[in-house]
Amino acid sequence: MLNIIQVILAIFVIAIIVIQSKGGGLGSAFGGGASYHTKRGAEKTIFYLTILACIAFVIVAFFNSIS
Repeated sequence: MLNIIQVILAIFVIAIIVIQSKGGGLGSAFGGGASYHTKRGAEKTIFYLTILACIAFVIVAFFNSIS
């Protein structure tokens, strides 16, 4: 059961990171996006959702490794 949850969380984390990085473009990946802006609205929600999904993935992976 934990394996299924871990796979679902992994797919979700990958999808949410891809959605989050869509607006950044390739230039910002190599340091081209020097301008800083404040996260607002949906961007902030996706940011916090990414953090929560990654924490959940690590917790499930830990319990999956000890069981």
